[in-house]
Amino acid sequence: MRDNFFFRFFPYFLILLAIAGRFFPHPANATPIAAVAIFSGLYLRRRLGIIVPLAAMLLSDAIIGFYSLPIMLSVYGSFVLVGFMGLWARTHKNAFTIGAVTISSSTLFFLVTNWAVWQFGTMYMHTFAGLLESYSAGLPFWRSMLAGDVVYTTLLVGSYELVMRAQIARVHVVQKV
Repeated sequence: MRDNFFFRFFPYFLILLAIAGRFFPHPANATPIAAVAIFSGLYLRRRLGIIVPLAAMLLSDAIIGFYSLPIMLSVYGSFVLVGFMGLWARTHKNAFTIGAVTISSSTLFFLVTNWAVWQFGTMYMHTFAGLLESYSAGLPFWRSMLAGDVVYTTLLVGSYELVMRAQIARVHVVQKV
């Protein structure tokens, strides 16, 4: 099943979806990148679980513009970790696990990237109070990312599961005839 036309071109569709999600108007951080990373880890070949979200980020950043390398590496590294979370969820796949991975991925991204902004940026004092200020200022971004990740992951994973279950049901009906 995974060798058919659909699966050969589906990673490109996911990359285009993730890129488009960064360009269409959206609340800050409410893009489909993490959902694509989770989905890719769950359903695509292992290396694609990491490559697909990174390709989407790299291609869209090439258009949007690159930024501070250490902060950019924290963003990309966060999505690599989210891809690994999707790979882990592949062997523990159920609604609870996927929901937990989705919430965890948003939180991981928030913690890592806000730490990087504090550590490598100039917006906050390099003190514990400055770190707390960075996290406090990032809360609205975390909330919108969490909402976006829940919606996009639900749409991607839910749609895929519905299509696959319909496909399996169709095969069972054909076999009975």
